[in-house]
Amino acid sequence: MLKVDPTVQTLSAAGIIAIALSVLINGTLTSHSQDKPPLQLAAETGTSAKGTWAASATGRVEPKDGEVRIVSQAAGEIVEVAAKTGDKVQAGDLIVRLTDSDAQAKLTAALAEEAVRVLERDEEVAKGPALDRRNAEDVLFKAERAVYAAQVALDDVARRARGGSATAEDVTSARTKLAEAEAKFAEERTAFAKVAERDDMPLPTRLESSLTLARSDVTQVLNAIDRTRLRAPADGTILNVWAKLGEVAVTSPDAPLALFGDLGSLRVRTEVEERDVTKVRVGQKAVVKADAFGSQEFTGIVTSIAPALGAQRITSRGPRRPNDVEVLEVMVVLDGQPPLLTGMRVDVFFKADEAS
Repeated sequence: MLKVDPTVQTLSAAGIIAIALSVLINGTLTSHSQDKPPLQLAAETGTSAKGTWAASATGRVEPKDGEVRIVSQAAGEIVEVAAKTGDKVQAGDLIVRLTDSDAQAKLTAALAEEAVRVLERDEEVAKGPALDRRNAEDVLFKAERAVYAAQVALDDVARRARGGSATAEDVTSARTKLAEAEAKFAEERTAFAKVAERDDMPLPTRLESSLTLARSDVTQVLNAIDRTRLRAPADGTILNVWAKLGEVAVTSPDAPLALFGDLGSLRVRTEVEERDVTKVRVGQKAVVKADAFGSQEFTGIVTSIAPALGAQRITSRGPRRPNDVEVLEVMVVLDGQPPLLTGMRVDVFFKADEAS
């Protein structure tokens, strides 16, 4: 019988095992690669059917100026929710109203005190610059009260419009009156400042100072009332409403009552890995893809790049990027009006210079 050298037999067996393992591993990797969507493979390899990308990154879609979480500036019971998810609003429109019974009582007392101080001051005779200052101060206070009254009127008309007892024209008219009152207040404030800065202006008398103090109390109460009204910070859309009637609002950034954003255009907040930061520049074109839209591509342009690296905040797809990688935040403004939804996770591919 032919004898086989044990060493040769061992080496042969090891070779067979190695070949089997190689086939198994290659088959597994091929299978996994086939299971991955083309978008993920393109992101990992940095290539696509159209060529090579300079870099790729994960991002999230958001309104053009970002999402604004509307947080209460005062604690209190929610007595009115004036907006719902999807509503288009204008700057200053009421979203949520808190109870203000205590502030309204203080306003009544402050106005009564102010009226008494006016009578006392008027008993003193004023002439020249002092009289000019007195008149300008009176007009300014009336203008401030007119702004408050116009805002209350607009809120009331908008409330009745939602109930069907007022028209859109009524709301527009009330909005116009508020804008006029605000313009008048700004004008009178400028005029009063000019009068008060005159070189020949005497110091206020004791009664004039008492009136100024009383009017400042009124202003403080009006500001307290305004803090019970949560309003739209700009023209835009209510993205979500968490406020509910009867609940108590708190002054915490962790307890927002509504989410606001301007959907006039969209942007993507992306996180570029540290190794790719030199491959991205302002003005660079980019392509955005989302799983929900398959192979459809949306174009955009890089508008801003953060000046420093930071921790990763957007969760990556799969295991392709560890959580402890430092990233650079890059903003990409999307062209046109893409059908992407805010909060949607997307992949962004930055075009190489020759592909731009």
